[in-house]
Amino acid sequence: MQPTSKRCHTLNNNALIDTKNDAKAKPSVGYFRVTSQASKRLSLLSIFIAVTVLATPLYAQAALPAAIQAALSRAELSASDISMVITPVGDKNASHLPSPIQVIDSSDSAETEAAFDSKSVKQNSTQNAKHDGKNNSSPQVTLTTIEKRTIKKHEQKIHAYTDDPYTYQSLESIPTLIPDSHHSASQSVGNQAVLDNGSMGAADNHTNTAASAIKISFSPLLSHQPDTPRTPASTMKLVPSFIALDTLGADFVWHTRVYHTGLVIGDRLYGDLIIQGSGDPKMTHERLKQLLYQVQTSGIRHINGDMIVDSSIFHNVTKDPAAFDNAPLRPYNASPDGFLVNFSTVGIKSYPMDNGQARLTYTPQLANYHMPSVIDVRAAACGQARYSLAPKWQAKQLVLNTDLPNRCQEHAFYVAYPDAKEFAARVIAAKWQTLGNTLSGHVITQETPYDATKKPTPAKGLAALSVSPLPIVSYPSLNLRQQVHDINHFSNNVMAEQVALSIGAYHHENLPNTDKSISSEKAREQIIGNQNSLQKTSSLYQVSNAAATGYPQTLQTINQWWQHHLDTPPPYLTNGSGLCRDCTITAANLSELLTYAYNRPSFDAYVNSLGVAGVSGTITAHSDRLPESAAIGRAWIKTGTLNNVTSMAGYVKGVSGQDYVVVGLINSEQALNTYTARPVLDAMLDWTAQQ
Repeated sequence: MQPTSKRCHTLNNNALIDTKNDAKAKPSVGYFRVTSQASKRLSLLSIFIAVTVLATPLYAQAALPAAIQAALSRAELSASDISMVITPVGDKNASHLPSPIQVIDSSDSAETEAAFDSKSVKQNSTQNAKHDGKNNSSPQVTLTTIEKRTIKKHEQKIHAYTDDPYTYQSLESIPTLIPDSHHSASQSVGNQAVLDNGSMGAADNHTNTAASAIKISFSPLLSHQPDTPRTPASTMKLVPSFIALDTLGADFVWHTRVYHTGLVIGDRLYGDLIIQGSGDPKMTHERLKQLLYQVQTSGIRHINGDMIVDSSIFHNVTKDPAAFDNAPLRPYNASPDGFLVNFSTVGIKSYPMDNGQARLTYTPQLANYHMPSVIDVRAAACGQARYSLAPKWQAKQLVLNTDLPNRCQEHAFYVAYPDAKEFAARVIAAKWQTLGNTLSGHVITQETPYDATKKPTPAKGLAALSVSPLPIVSYPSLNLRQQVHDINHFSNNVMAEQVALSIGAYHHENLPNTDKSISSEKAREQIIGNQNSLQKTSSLYQVSNAAATGYPQTLQTINQWWQHHLDTPPPYLTNGSGLCRDCTITAANLSELLTYAYNRPSFDAYVNSLGVAGVSGTITAHSDRLPESAAIGRAWIKTGTLNNVTSMAGYVKGVSGQDYVVVGLINSEQALNTYTARPVLDAMLDWTAQQ
């Protein structure tokens, strides 16, 4: 289906600044001077016209670069559909970006082929010869080299195995092809790492800082409709992920704490076990098992009482999973929660048998819930779970309404459970039992702190003793650096929501990043409040450094941060993931945020969370759409995709050695915009990388 609207391809008056004066893009009206002698011969009307032309800003007369204009034309989009800002940042000889990644064909050279055959590591301090056809005196850059077939095999294997490659990689912690050593953005020039079919080599990075510094202006290289509010889709994740890094720090961790009431005698608890949720974005089922194992090793194997899950750190954040796009089974629609388990998602794996059936396994298991272990097979192509299995969650069982396609073979599907709290309760009960432990009561999940006086049946005897003064377990999460990687690399919506809400809950803990006079007062109030609470309750369970939060408080905190640190008006957010139609942001917003982030201490964690064009993350397919792009391996990008919305934002290292912030937002009424518009933004990355 071809787009049917907005077929005008001419540039409107709100064009762009092109400080490079692209030879292919000439102003429509030239600059001229009116001499005193000539002016005498001009009529009053002519003088008025001349003055009007002179008063017109030069940026309004510039033209989009030819490659981007051509891409817009091919996509049947007009210049009014796109906002774009490209801005130089930093110093050519002191880049903050990781070193480029060189993607090569196995037949590029005999020397390269030999290097791959011997798995050797060698020195290579040249620019990417494939894309650097111009003469420049830029500093030499060490390249991490990956063979194109390695990337292709990696992507094909993942996409063939699962219906949801990003959930699969995030939940199962599948490593990317980029070596860990590449991710340091502050090392000196070192050895090149050559990778073949997944093998990793050491790679130091960065530019040669011995040369004299080359200072640049921060005027935009290109600016087109920068202040037009647009729907950003998942590029909105760049906002809460950076603000979290800036306010909480890359090493911030969430602590899930476990308390109990009553008394422990032997290995039996006479009372309730209380799990105090912290908002941890990535409490996978395996990490939950480790948490419960620590409870077991603390001396509790049997509980004569209930297990209470307190998720009150977030309140009123549950959403209807079908509300956005009527796809409630897709993991990207899962609700955030104060105690989120496994993204509220079950992995269903199929194993074909010889009798026309397939065996099914489920991860994690759900207590007291039936899920079929065998399914019939039909002749069909393998697709998403909702088409291949047609699952439906019922009160006590999962029903699969169709037979499994025979082309699925061994395959992994991911299906979201409709209720985060019920899901957590069922998984906890199953894991506790799997560890060989017992529970006489129930697992109860609630959005309020534990209160023994509000239990339906009052505790008696030993069980009536109050909450333990100290937690028996304090279980740390993965750090924020690791969590932000999943959010931006795999565009994980529910993790983005968890991190955004955590800004509202924990932002006061990182006092140096706010006004010091205010921070000191807040710190004193917090300490005094904690001390008073501790004296009244005699238990740390009632004393938390976090403040219970919902979306209103979180969005207010994000706005306050924006107003304190940046100059553009704050974007309009209704959630933290970009899965919204009413959220809006401008290209100027994102450009200013990314420019500010470039010089912040947490930049290393931020930029390394982004996908690398043609190599990894949601921007891997850039090289398929534009095989000769100069941006392959040189652009660190967050993408965004909704119906009628396509966006990209991040950083590009030009072949000259200059770093750039790039932002492109396309909104169009055309139904196939998500597919037709991507090449326009690919052209933006390619054009920038050539600078």
